[in-house]
Amino acid sequence: MAANKKATVRVTQTGSPIGRPADQRATLVGLGLNKMHRTRELEDTPAIRGMIAKVKHLVRVDEA
Repeated sequence: MAANKKATVRVTQTGSPIGRPADQRATLVGLGLNKMHRTRELEDTPAIRGMIAKVKHLVRVDEA
């Protein structure tokens, strides 16, 4: 059987959530990011893309 390769996106936190609204901090936690320079490999879905758009000023995105 052929394995279904899902598209992924690599997200790295580059900005601090200090002084940001609570919903932006919660979005970072939802992405699995809570400390500077943490990187997560996430499935590329519309929900994840929406979360990234909300905190785009705090993260760097690399297509994987």
